[in-house]
Amino acid sequence: MSAAPRRIEKPGADITALSDMALVELARADDEAAIRVIVQRHNRRLFRAARAIVRNDAEAEDIVQATYVQAFTHLETFRREAQFSTWLTRIAVNEALGRVRRRKTTTGLEELEMQRGGSDGGEVLRFPISPWTSDPETELARSQARFLLERAVDSLPPEFRAVFVLRDVEGMSTHDTALHLDLRSETVKTRLHRARKLMRAAIERQLAGSLSALFPFDGARCASMADRVVEALKAARTP
Repeated sequence: MSAAPRRIEKPGADITALSDMALVELARADDEAAIRVIVQRHNRRLFRAARAIVRNDAEAEDIVQATYVQAFTHLETFRREAQFSTWLTRIAVNEALGRVRRRKTTTGLEELEMQRGGSDGGEVLRFPISPWTSDPETELARSQARFLLERAVDSLPPEFRAVFVLRDVEGMSTHDTALHLDLRSETVKTRLHRARKLMRAAIERQLAGSLSALFPFDGARCASMADRVVEALKAARTP
């Protein structure tokens, strides 16, 4: 890609409505607007895919940037046999796995052999919180719930984490997840099933230590109740 992208005029056209394939053709000609639309369109998915593997926001963001640089400087290698989003995601996943291998702290997805078969069954974990409520208490609850869920996702083994994020967080189908991660659909179903079980177990463990603190009735409230009971008993004994 040249150092100074040139803009191709598209009078009267809404570039954000163009398909990925149309945008790719413009990006091949160094069209800056098309490149910006592509980046904005795929940022979230690439970040989540990378974040699922490296478990670090800053590194995942760096991976996304590296993915776009690699993609836009090698657009001639993109073939229309796959969707452009699939091609981008595979670049991001490979970049993330490469970094993990270099750290030698875990095993890459492609090096793990999971048992075939299994089920895609089980209820998807959903924790809906109204997105348009902005009062401080609700925002705190949202932050705490997000923190709990992110910790649970981070606790998943890497081979399960990427599948869980793409399926249950990003909402991709089993087929598309398999394409993006270069896995068999049966493997995706097996890993998702086990990831959901592990997620539930992790959340239950995190919540277990907090249940005893629910609905506290101590301190001033407890003392006040004792005072009220004593006063009530005195009143009842008075002839």
